[in-house]
Amino acid sequence: MKNTLLALLLALLLAGCATTQTTNSGAVGVDRKQYVGLVSEEEAVQQSALAYQQVVKDAEAKKLLNPDSTETKRVRAIGQRLIAQVGVFREDALNWDWQINVMESEEVNAYCMAGGKIMVYTGLLDKIKPSDDELAAVMGHEISHALREHVREQMSRAKAQQYGLLGLAAIIGISTKSTDNAMAGLAVGGTLATVALTLPNSRTAENEADGMGLELMARAGYDPNAALTLWQKMNSLGGAKPAEFLSTHPSDQTRMDNIKGLIPKVMPLYDEAKRPGSVSQKKK
Repeated sequence: MKNTLLALLLALLLAGCATTQTTNSGAVGVDRKQYVGLVSEEEAVQQSALAYQQVVKDAEAKKLLNPDSTETKRVRAIGQRLIAQVGVFREDALNWDWQINVMESEEVNAYCMAGGKIMVYTGLLDKIKPSDDELAAVMGHEISHALREHVREQMSRAKAQQYGLLGLAAIIGISTKSTDNAMAGLAVGGTLATVALTLPNSRTAENEADGMGLELMARAGYDPNAALTLWQKMNSLGGAKPAEFLSTHPSDQTRMDNIKGLIPKVMPLYDEAKRPGSVSQKKK
């Protein structure tokens, strides 16, 4: 029984260890191999679509969806210019069922789910008061999470963690005949897995989305330097923030330093996009 369980867990984890490159590297050079084997792209997209539909339904019922038609039109216009550039990272994304909405919320946030489901909160618009370029930095970053399949990656890691912890609990329980020992192993394993698996890779995902987002906004004709002013505004909001080591996001200063290093790579793309007669200028 114990050997059978170990073999099953090993097979499942090995399947999840298969790596893939979900996007082209682009000018910013995103080329990390990802572990996504335990969750299919279709499953990630379907789960995201269901979650998004529920959010939209609830927001509509509470009259919180797209409360300002002018602002919604602005957000969608910026989003469409960015979406027109996603083919540089993955051609299939040009044909995704993209949806863009604004939801009334005090939270300073925005997201893009797997498959291209975008939501921008009014808290971001009202408290940050982003320029079009700054809003493009936010949306380009969030779109990049979807292109890079970070949700699928997180789902695969969570499933691997679940299999591993359940297996550990079962093995401890079998070998010691003790339910208490099994549960203790599960609790300790959960803490270690959270730090060792989830947090470091989430920070990596944030850095990837920053770089890809810069390239998307530059190609769409939005000034990449606006990403710096955006984070300066974010930083000015203040409030207690966790130490970077235990945060899923880089610190504001680390993020700005990374962005400064990438801007020279994408400025030629921005200059080309701003050239009269360029595709981005025609789509305005």
